[in-house]
Amino acid sequence: LTNHSPAFAEIAIVFGRKGADRSTHSSRQASQVQLRHFAFCQLLICIACGFWGISTMVYHPEFENAGKETGLQIWRVEKLDLVAVPKNLYGDFFVGDAYLVMRTIQQRSGKFQYDLHFWLGDSCSQDEKGAAAIFTVQMDDYLDGIPVQYREVQGHESNVFLGNFKQGLKYKAGGVASGFSHVVPNEVTVQRCLHVKGRRTVRAIEVPLAWDSFNTGDCFIVDLGDEVLQWCGSKCNRFERLKATYIAKGIRDNERSGRARVRVMEEGRESERLLEVLGPKPDLPEGSDDAIKADASNRKLAKLYKVSNASGEISISLVSAENPFKQGTLQSEDCFILDNGSNGMIFVWKGKQADPEERKVALKGAEDFISKMGYPQHTQVQILPESGETPLFKQYFKNWVDLYQTQGMGTCYISGQIAKIEKVPFDVGTLHESPAMAAQYGMVDDGSGEKTIWRIEGSDKVLVDPGTHGQFYGGDCYIILYAYTFSGRSGHIIYFWQGSDSSQDEIGASAILTAQLDEDLGGGPVQGSDGSRIVNQVRVIQGKEPAHLMSMFGGQPLVVYQGGSSRDGGQSTPADNRLFQVRASSSGSTRAVEVDATASNLNANDVFVLKTPDSSYLWVGQEASDPERQGAQQLLDILGVGATEVGEGSEPDDFWNILGGKAEYRTSLRLKNKMDVHPPRLFACSNKTGRFIIEEVPGEQTQDDLATDDVMLLDTWDQVFVWIGKDAQEEEKSEASASATMYIESDPSNRDRRTPIVVVKQGFEPPSFSGWFLAWDNDYWSVDPLQRAMADLEME
Repeated sequence: LTNHSPAFAEIAIVFGRKGADRSTHSSRQASQVQLRHFAFCQLLICIACGFWGISTMVYHPEFENAGKETGLQIWRVEKLDLVAVPKNLYGDFFVGDAYLVMRTIQQRSGKFQYDLHFWLGDSCSQDEKGAAAIFTVQMDDYLDGIPVQYREVQGHESNVFLGNFKQGLKYKAGGVASGFSHVVPNEVTVQRCLHVKGRRTVRAIEVPLAWDSFNTGDCFIVDLGDEVLQWCGSKCNRFERLKATYIAKGIRDNERSGRARVRVMEEGRESERLLEVLGPKPDLPEGSDDAIKADASNRKLAKLYKVSNASGEISISLVSAENPFKQGTLQSEDCFILDNGSNGMIFVWKGKQADPEERKVALKGAEDFISKMGYPQHTQVQILPESGETPLFKQYFKNWVDLYQTQGMGTCYISGQIAKIEKVPFDVGTLHESPAMAAQYGMVDDGSGEKTIWRIEGSDKVLVDPGTHGQFYGGDCYIILYAYTFSGRSGHIIYFWQGSDSSQDEIGASAILTAQLDEDLGGGPVQGSDGSRIVNQVRVIQGKEPAHLMSMFGGQPLVVYQGGSSRDGGQSTPADNRLFQVRASSSGSTRAVEVDATASNLNANDVFVLKTPDSSYLWVGQEASDPERQGAQQLLDILGVGATEVGEGSEPDDFWNILGGKAEYRTSLRLKNKMDVHPPRLFACSNKTGRFIIEEVPGEQTQDDLATDDVMLLDTWDQVFVWIGKDAQEEEKSEASASATMYIESDPSNRDRRTPIVVVKQGFEPPSFSGWFLAWDNDYWSVDPLQRAMADLEME
């Protein structure tokens, strides 16, 4: 850089010297001054490089590890440096800090797509905010401008961000400047209180440890290190209690490595330990419903602006004051700002051939809009590269088409240069071999270590034949002991896997036997040097298997059979005709789940294996991926059978006869060109207040997102389902169809108001609804989900 501007180099040196000269102040003041000068110099370098046309990409060692494999990565800004957060503490954020969060997704083409967020805590400094923004830009450069960037503000995060943390977020007091660290020392003298709020989006906020923080409408968690006390207000509902239970268990399993007791108590039945800490309980106020909910009418209020310097000067001009917009308006030579600030969102679209100055002004323009329009400072900002448009952006355009090198759109797309960005439903992705995962990030390696697996039988555990490792029964519970070494240290992970149809006794026994095994292995992590042993307990629910557990079976799919082995009389007898649903996930894993052998369970997005005593079939849905075919072939080897491959639409009569005849099932021929634009979305909706209020459920749809006391909308674009929970209020039930109509009318893309509305009642879901959920369990609600979650906890 000094070759281009010696004067600029001198300025940088002077600023650096001034920071050093101020070391005569207190060490804390000097450190803060030096950090500010360092950040300022970095910013000057970026500006100057842009002015002289020099690449602004700055190398950081952490960039080398970014985006190399699918999954989530989180870094914290520490003293203007970028430091990785341990994987077992993902979801914990200090309110005094700034973070980078990146999700890497592998498309069917094999290419990677990135969602890159920078998260700002309420109490983080301006220096940390600036450093987070700089690191985000630098990482974007390092990844060739592919990432979609998001600015996230505490308490107002985007659904894309929240979807990474389905079990909830924990906001911790303090930050790196206060000496708070993400390193887990298994401290047992902790005393803190977490206020748990939210139904769809769960946030646990650290509050003062005093009765003044409590109310009767919410749940609170008092973390005392060796005990985690969950207190439920008398007016909080069952769904909120369930979410609070997930948070409490997460503290036990992730922060205490399974070595803490979780005790649940209702208001009025406080334990002696809680009263010792808080004192006598006073009269408490009712909770306030301050959850952020969007008025659906604001979804349609958007404007499109163009950013250009065609005349040599930067100008921002209104292109369209009303949506839906025309896709052809977007041109590669320019940048555009889509303003939906009334609904809390600003988009910046960067054309591939846009001038760098236009790009910079477009980013600043979004912030200017926020100030000029009087929008809240926490308004979300989403920065999109051309060809990396998200469904949320595309919904503002009429009939958006992802072009497969066949059509033009203004001057944006050139044949052979289109990066198809897929947002595929059902976690469908490309199977890949996971490389070794650094032990310092979360106690895992490449899955090739020694393992021992037991099945729970009664109150004891029985060894599982190594030849059947990776094969589980949904009616059973298992314990998996995994041993590994890293840097001369030995460690163990204890997974206890609980099948969706396992009994309450088996669930409880699996937790007790896991704790006993932990004690037999030494009782806890030792922070010594040579010979130290680490033991971690990981509770796994069927269908939520972590990546490391999935990597332990030599690339074979994880298989879940119906029935169980610990029933009276021994192994349950398999049916003559057996149907397995095979689905690949974006994490690079394949699951094969046995479902009832009926045609209604087929799904055009997946591969199925139909096994009978006389013949077998490998059925390939029209939307199935190659990794799913591969997983199905591996399943045939596990089952020890050969099969005739049939494609969807070319089935022989014998195939349908085995399944009991043809029946309606989930077909998705439209997915080839519409799924990227209109992925399935799940909402809770209400118009009880006179305003139509919608609240989207973040992340991939799972059956436990359906709250039994709610009316939910599942939008699959071709039709809108209204799902009515059995405990929903009568007013919500009677207004369900009207809510769906208002939802369609408020769609930003001005969709067809004739879109079919299908009303579905809990327990009577048709395959066209349940097919959007992996391995839908018709008996899921036969056991109260809250009771299931609390099966291994102590109750007061």
